[in-house]
Formats: sequence, C-alpha cells, structure tokens
Amino acid sequence: MALANLDVTLDDKYTLETGRVFLTGIQALVRLTLMQRRRDAAAGLNTACFVSGYRGSPLGGLDKQFWSAKRFLEPNHIHFQSGLNEDLAATTVWGSQQSSLFRGARYDGVFGMWYGKGPGVDRCGDVFKHANAEGTSRYGGVLAIAGDDHACKSSTLPHQSEYAFMDAMMPVLNPSNVQEILDFGIIGWALSRYCGCWVGFKTIAETADSSASVYVSPDRVNIVIPEDFVLPQQGLNIRIPASPMEKEDLLHRHRLYAAMAFARANSLNTTVIDSPKPRFGIITTGKSYLDVKQALDDLGIDAVKAAEIGIRVLKVGMTWPLDKKQMRAFAYGLEEVLVVEEKRAVMENQLKEQLYNWDATHRPRVIGKFDEIGEWILPSTGELTPARIARVIAGRIGRFHQSEDIQQRLTFLDQKEQALSKPRDIIQRTPHFCSGCPHNVSTRLPAGSEAGAGIGCHYMVTWMDRNTHTFTHMGGEGATWIGRAPFTDQKHIFQNLGDGTYFHSGHLAIRAAVAAGVNITYKILYNDAVAMTGGQPVDGSLSVENIAHQMRSEGVSRIAVVSDEPEKYVRRGDFPEGITIHHRDELDQLQRELREVKGVSALVYDQTCAAEKRRRRKRGLMDDPAERVFIHEMVCEGCGDCSTQSNCLSVIPVETEYGRKRAIDQSACNKDFSCLKGFCPSFVTVQGAELRKTRQIPNRPMPALPEPMIPDTMKPYNIVITGVGGTGVVTIGAILGMAAHLEGKGCSALDMTGLAQKYGAVTSHLRIANRPEDLTSVRIAAGGANLLLGCDLVVAAGADTLGKLNSELSFAVVNDHQSATAELVRNPDATFPTQQMRQTVQDAVARDNIRFIDATQIAKKLMGDSIASNLFMVGYAYQLGKIPVSLGAIERA
Repeated sequence: MALANLDVTLDDKYTLETGRVFLTGIQALVRLTLMQRRRDAAAGLNTACFVSGYRGSPLGGLDKQFWSAKRFLEPNHIHFQSGLNEDLAATTVWGSQQSSLFRGARYDGVFGMWYGKGPGVDRCGDVFKHANAEGTSRYGGVLAIAGDDHACKSSTLPHQSEYAFMDAMMPVLNPSNVQEILDFGIIGWALSRYCGCWVGFKTIAETADSSASVYVSPDRVNIVIPEDFVLPQQGLNIRIPASPMEKEDLLHRHRLYAAMAFARANSLNTTVIDSPKPRFGIITTGKSYLDVKQALDDLGIDAVKAAEIGIRVLKVGMTWPLDKKQMRAFAYGLEEVLVVEEKRAVMENQLKEQLYNWDATHRPRVIGKFDEIGEWILPSTGELTPARIARVIAGRIGRFHQSEDIQQRLTFLDQKEQALSKPRDIIQRTPHFCSGCPHNVSTRLPAGSEAGAGIGCHYMVTWMDRNTHTFTHMGGEGATWIGRAPFTDQKHIFQNLGDGTYFHSGHLAIRAAVAAGVNITYKILYNDAVAMTGGQPVDGSLSVENIAHQMRSEGVSRIAVVSDEPEKYVRRGDFPEGITIHHRDELDQLQRELREVKGVSALVYDQTCAAEKRRRRKRGLMDDPAERVFIHEMVCEGCGDCSTQSNCLSVIPVETEYGRKRAIDQSACNKDFSCLKGFCPSFVTVQGAELRKTRQIPNRPMPALPEPMIPDTMKPYNIVITGVGGTGVVTIGAILGMAAHLEGKGCSALDMTGLAQKYGAVTSHLRIANRPEDLTSVRIAAGGANLLLGCDLVVAAGADTLGKLNSELSFAVVNDHQSATAELVRNPDATFPTQQMRQTVQDAVARDNIRFIDATQIAKKLMGDSIASNLFMVGYAYQLGKIPVSLGAIERA
C-alpha cells in the first residue's frame, strides 16, 4: 500500500501500533522496550523496563536514541540510565531483576536490557556469570545486547561475543535483520522469563547500522509455552536464598534445557528450504543466513530449484545451546552438512559433538571452517561475503549438480578478482581529526619524547607520525609502561587519555602508575563531549577542576592545565594548591618540564571538541567568533607550513597556473586558528564580516523537465552511495529509504561508517524492492549494483566499491571534485590522481553508463554546502531515470 498520501511522521517508529515503520536497528531496540511494555499491559501485567549499558559501535548511538525518545518512554515506565562503564551497568540491570523479591515493589516485574560493544561484553564476564546464575524474575527477563565489529571497522581488534555469552551459560540469539531485532527481542524476553537465564543478543553493523521498512503489528509474534518440558516445582526464576551449588545445579540441570525446549516450541531454528530427496544441508544464522540466500540467488537456485537439487537449509535463531534432537532430525538423510557462520565456529562445533555418537549410517559429513582435506574455505577472519559462500556452495554440490547459471556466476567472480588485483593509481581516504580538533594540538610531543594511545579519537594519532606507537584497551592506558619501565633505559613516556575513558575506568590506571612509582605524564584530553560516538556528554559530573582535585588526591604532585582559553579559569578556577594554568601555545615547553618530573605528573588539556563546537554554534548554544581566516593566493608559496602547524583538513590545496597554493575551506573551518601559528605572510584575518550569500536560483518560470521512467523494483534495485564522513551520505540513504517506504515498497539501507565521521570513507548500501520480503542480504553482492552514486571520487574508485559494479548492469554518477585527503595534510606535494581514478571507475561499467560531474562546485555556487552537493547528485541521477522512487516521495522524505 502506498503511504505517500497518509499522515506518516518520524514519530511513527515509536507510536504506530500496527502496519509498517521505517527505522534503524538502533531505533528498533528502543521501540522494542515499548512493544514489550504494551504486550505486558495487554496481558494484564504491570511491568516496567530498565535499560543501561555503555556506548560503542555498532551501538554507539543507542544512548542518544533513548534520550531523544524520552517523551515516549517515561509514560510507559521505561527507565534509561546510561552506565559509567559496562560492568557497573550490567550490575544495575542485575539489580532490576531483584526488585520483585523485596517489599515495596511497585511492579509485577522489571524487564531489563544491557548493551555494550564487544569489548564491553568481555569486561562483564564476572557480572554475567553471577547475574545469570542468580536468574531473572518471572515477569522480568534480561536481554544483553552485544555490538560486534567483525571487520574491525571502528575497533582496535575484531571481536565476537558468542563465546563470552557461552562461558556465562547464557543462551544466544542472532537476528539477521532489523525486523528480527523486533521479533527476536520479544521472543528473547519471553525466553528469559521462562528459563530464568539472561539472554545474549548479537548485533553487528548489518543489523544495528542498517535501516529498513518493517512490520510492527502487536500480534506478529505469538509466544508458545513448551509442552514437552516440565519445570521444577519452584520454577526457574530468581530466588533467595540459594547457595552457589544450588544455582549451578539449576543452571546446568534445568535452565539450559528449558531454553532449548522454548526454542523448539517457538521455531527459533527453522528449516526454510527443504527437498523430498535431500542430499546437501546448509546450517546458517544471522547475517550469514542472508548471505547464503543471496549466494543461492546469485547461483540461480531458488526454493524450487533447491528442492530439485536436494538442498535443505536450516536458519538458526538461537545459536547456543543447539538442541540435539533438532540437529539430528535436520541431518537425517543428508550426505553432507555445510555450516556457514562468521568468525569462530559456534554451531559447527556443537553439531559435530551432537552427531558424533549417532548411528554412523545416518551421520553426514560436516563441513564448516575447513573442508575434509583441511582447506580453510570459510575463514574465521574478517567477514564472509555472498561471493565466497557462493563459491563454496557451488564447489560442494558440483559433484551432483552443475548449471549454466552457476558457471556464469563463478566466471564473473573470477573476472572481478582479476580486475581488482591489477595495480591502480588511487589514493585512500584515511580517517583524520576533524577540522579544528583539539587533538591536532594536544597530541604533539616535544622532540625525543614518546607517547602511548588509548581508546578515543586520539587513537588516530598512531598513524600520524607523532611518535605515538602503542595503545591499550579502555582503562589500561599507561599500565603497559609499568611493566616496561624497569627493563629499559628510557626514562619517561607521555600517555594520552580521553576524558570519557578517564571517567569510565582510566583513573584506576593512573592510581596504578602512582603506586608503581614510574615516570609518566598523563595527558588527560578534556574535550567536553564523547566525540568518537557522536558527541554525548560524559556520564556524570566531570570538570577540569574535579579532575585536578582527584589527581591530587591520588598522589599526583605536579598537575598543569592547558587551554585555548586559559583566561576563563581566572574567573571560575577552584583548583588544588600548586596547579599551573597555561595557554596551549606553551604546550611544548610545558611538556619538556613535565618529562623531567620524577613519578607521575598530569597535564589536563582543555579544549572543546570541534564537531561539538560546530553543533553548539548552529544551535545558538556557543558564541561563533566574528572572525575568518583567508589565504592570499598571490602571496602563498605553497610550502604547506600551514598544514604542518594546524594538521587541519580545512587547509586545502588549490592548483593554479603558478603551481599549488593553499586555501581555507570556509564551509568546513571550525575557527581553531592554529593555522596562523607559523610565519606565513599570506594569511589574511577578517574581523566582523560574514561570507557573501550564495547566488540564488533566478525566480522566473523555467521549462518543466520531462519525467523519467522510474526503474522497476520487481527485483531488488541496488544503489551504492559513497562519500566522505560528515557530508550527508547517510542522510541521502535515509531520505531515499524513507521515500521508498512512503511508496509502500520494501527497503533496506546499510551504513558502513567506521571512523567515517572523522573524514574517512563512508558507504551506504541501499536496496529497494516491491516488498520487504523480496530483500535478502542488506549488503549488495559482488557485481550487484544497479547504480553507483559516487559522492566522492576517492571512495568510488576504491576496491570495495568497484567490487559491487558490473559492466552489464551498473550505471555510475560520480562527483569528481578533488576533496582533500589526510595525505594532502601530511605531504604538501601529494598528488590527487583524478584522471586515473575516473578511468578506474569507467573501466568497471559500460562506456555509456557513467556521468562525471563536479557537484561540489555547483552546489557551492547555488546552495553552499557539501550536503547540498549530494542532494544535487540524487536529483541528477533521478533525471537520468536511475532512482526507483518518485520525486514527490523524495521531496516528502
């Protein structure tokens, strides 16, 4: 049903009771709490919800979504409390399950949600074990939402949370898309209430960072209570008192078997494709299930063809523990089972154990990470793709089935691999500090010094030639020096420590350094916002004065404060005795003094995050200096010293007839003014003036453009959108996705950002079809892009993008404007190989299927910013007949 004429609002994602809404995976987790509360109320239960955790991609923005939805949550008795760190947050959720045990309880039960990035799951092992052993309340239940980063896009290590959950003996659910976040979430709380366990709930970028049009009807999920399992007399929920051995017996003897019974009753593990004469089985879960579906589609194998071939597919929703009866029933009659799962084997190891003592006449060969001769066919490293899975499936069934479709697909993949392996003269869009970022200055070191990094934006300094080499997990900053210092002639190091990490757990590392008596200077980078995940405030009360007092109480004798506005402390300073205040221009000399101090010293570097300054200035919450810096092109000699002084991406190269010069990108400049610190005579500072208004489009009648033929979406239409972080690429995907939703179509959008908000590469995969059910994987398969909307030439010419293009299918619209990269900041003579990158994209599509246009320059003349250039790209592609939604729906979205 087309929704374009209905009263669709952005609040629908939380208020609409039935039908379909368009929302992200993160927003689905917020809506999930509302849905559970409404279901409980309909069942006559008076329940509440408690949510706590700690941010980290792909769940980096979950706290912001809960805060923004406060007006919907509070009337429904949903309490959100961001955690100081992950394990304390988990402990508070544990406490929510105890609320019904004591007098004064106002609710029948409290259902809980904990969330955290994969490393946070590791951090919570002790809490999870204790809380899960104690159990959940009868009308409560707990979901532990884990954000895993399989490809290490925004992490220091790739990670996988299933084994941590298994170690705590928590059943694990693995939703494959946004729809299943809602469906499995409702099932998960019911499972937790029934078996008394906390339930691990896995999310990755494909679920958390994607958007989709999903069904939200309250009767979509029907919970079935198992009839083949007898609960103990006292039930399985939390009880006091209970001895440690009683808890262990309850968990091992009853709860996990209750979980398996619940999974059977509610079809969490379902055979989605079957055959009357099955020979080859596939067991898969989560994202890998969607990749398997896509791989089968690419091989020309639909459900009918699979039945003819003898293929049977099991989609697993609860990956641990697996039910032996169900696994054996699925495997019966098969010659071979292929287990497709990302990272380390979870289901494969269970399946082999469950089939080991089975009658050998019924036991199939089990293939997974390795084949029968030891070849690593589905690696546990990186991410699996539909292309790799298609190769494996084709190889395994090749002994009894081959087809022209399969051969064509394998040939295409071989050709694509060969094309991508050729040397190409392109550059990379490496993440970098924002324009005006405090870290451009704060991470500088005096000659001869060394620093360690940690978690936060300052981690990026490790690839910026500033003698900062190592890092630790969150909260361990500087502790590695304690183990290294006794065995080296080096006398001292600096240690960078973000204010968010300091408050999370980093102050304990400082305490350890004081206790060990090592020579180290902590540079506590006070940015007034948790910038890495989107500008959230630090949880709790934290100020420069508070940090100074705490450092003194911990035994740090020498403490200095550095700021770009030291004069503000004259008015408000309440510091311990002996604290010195310095302007950031004195940083080098101050650090030279501190590195000579015996023991632990501290430097608190106070400068507000540049991205947060920009937000506050736009909202009128911070003064915007009436000052701008320009570079006189005729005076500039192109030496690049301004980039050396500022490390700033707003200082951009300009090619002239006299050679390369420099200019200030006024649309990106955050007015840090550190570029002025050199001795260059080409800088001009203008006081009290405003930028000239952009030229307006003439207000006169213009001829109507012919309406293009809208592409058909009977089959999914795939758009790859590439660009630079912070320029609206994700916004474009959201607009087109909402437009498709307004027209009643199915849509999904996957945003692959990583560190993209720091000027890195960002890519969105947008898929549009007639119905949500027509969409399989949210990620576009190799050679599957109908349209490349290249908002940045550098990212468009990258291997990840080229892999999605097909000369027989793809059309490309590419902005070939030269947007500065981090390499141009560090190397004043770096080249921008525009022609070579244009040719690289041209080679991946048919000759007539590409349009290059300097959309940035056009947008600056007409509208004035980078987001406008991306909107221009959408309009241009629409007029070419390459956008599968109407202009009216786009305008409304």
